[in-house]
Amino acid sequence: MRSELFAATNQEQESAQAGLRLQNSKLLKIELRGEVFARQGAMVAYQGNVQFEAQGSGGIGKFLKQKLTGEGIPLMKLRGQGDVFLADRAADIYLIDLDGPHDGLSINGANVLAFEPTLSWDIKMVQGAGMLSNSGLFNCNFTGQGRIAITCKGTPVVLNVDQPTYADPQAAVCWSTGLQTGYQRADSIGLGTLLGRSTGEAFTMSFAGHGFVVVQPSEEPPGGFVGGTGGGHQSGQDGVAGVLGGLLGGR
Repeated sequence: MRSELFAATNQEQESAQAGLRLQNSKLLKIELRGEVFARQGAMVAYQGNVQFEAQGSGGIGKFLKQKLTGEGIPLMKLRGQGDVFLADRAADIYLIDLDGPHDGLSINGANVLAFEPTLSWDIKMVQGAGMLSNSGLFNCNFTGQGRIAITCKGTPVVLNVDQPTYADPQAAVCWSTGLQTGYQRADSIGLGTLLGRSTGEAFTMSFAGHGFVVVQPSEEPPGGFVGGTGGGHQSGQDGVAGVLGGLLGGR
């Protein structure tokens, strides 16, 4: 049998080292030798002895935060020995290595595909967001040492924050946790309704300090779940805001 389908570029990519790596730009291959966390529903194929365990939003504390904020990652734990292939609606996949306790990344939950269990993560309120709107007020913060796979809808741009930097909050995929962030109404800078939102609200995010921001050429619905509603659930709800203040302390 002959076909371009069987070209070497489409054959399974092999490696002698376990972990997360790219099969191609839209497929993540996990050479599993133990445990890895991944987004529920992202598995498209696997080989070997692999067990899949639903993890909710990553523990009771994160589950409560997800319910209050709309943010989070619906997780599954992959355990065993084998090869697992993950994808998310043919989005582009990028690998990021965090190198230690001083490395941190704030990521839109909708863009998290998989990560190694050596990383610590939590749901955090975005600094400067307050309770302005439902445009991604909460993100998933990762710290420690390990590899994470994120998705982008289209080829992103990585902006070095060496001058005042602004982005559509639904297009901002991730940024360095050391950056100072803020929100402002688009009206205040003359954009007005040019930044449309299904909610009728329009905000831009500001970034300052030293670090980077990754922006994709597409707007994600806010929230870690596809079609999620982000932080909009709590707007104007003082009781919920009080609970959030306790859960999301140290933002």
